[in-house]
Amino acid sequence: MPEGYCFKCKVKKEIANGVEETMKNGRKAIKGTCPTCGKVIFKFLGGKAAAPAAPAEPTPPTTPPTENTPTIDSI
Repeated sequence: MPEGYCFKCKVKKEIANGVEETMKNGRKAIKGTCPTCGKVIFKFLGGKAAAPAAPAEPTPPTTPPTENTPTIDSI
């Protein structure tokens, strides 16, 4: 199990009865209890939860610059 900081004991301890949760904003976290005092320990995990892959949209074709469009050479 991962370690978290217990604010009552003021020590890093292993999280007991830890359950992985996903927050409303998509971040993952572990919520459990301190094995010594029984208070809640909450630890954020790195990164966001994996979002379902969206199909890639095709990119529109690029058009060549017109006579009125400045180019690098004309500046």
